[in-house]
Amino acid sequence: MASTVDRSTSRLPDRRGLARAVGFVLLVNVVGAVPGVLSSPDTPWFRSLEKPWFYPPEIAFPVVWTLLFTLMGVALWLVWETDAPGRRLALAVFVAQMVFNVAWTPAFFSLEAPMLALGVIAVLWVLVVATIVAFGRVDRRAAALLVPYLLWVSFATVLTFELWRLNA
Repeated sequence: MASTVDRSTSRLPDRRGLARAVGFVLLVNVVGAVPGVLSSPDTPWFRSLEKPWFYPPEIAFPVVWTLLFTLMGVALWLVWETDAPGRRLALAVFVAQMVFNVAWTPAFFSLEAPMLALGVIAVLWVLVVATIVAFGRVDRRAAALLVPYLLWVSFATVLTFELWRLNA
């Protein structure tokens, strides 16, 4: 007798679930990429800044952010798909951190204001921690997927500080 899988209790998503997951990944990547389309490090002002010794090669930024936004999209999808208590709060905190994520690029590159960008990224760091905690209460896998994002934002905070310090 062939065994059947009851999709309502299966941990694997069906085609619709996979399509929604891909949609969340695309959405987070598009939202995250918008500031980079509107402002760029390819300006005389940014090229003139003294960079710290640990400044990564330029190619690292789009590669890392695409990976992080993809992980964030999967995490967001996991939380969206559940009806666990705390889901709405987790989604709200995610949106709040995304607003600050998107705000950093224009604060730094368009306004040419490293100190303002440092304030934005400091708030972002706190909100990423809050998002991990909120996601952890809903789905531990979703929280785990955000840990690389927290590590990168931590690095970016130090990098932003050093860019400000070296050029103040």
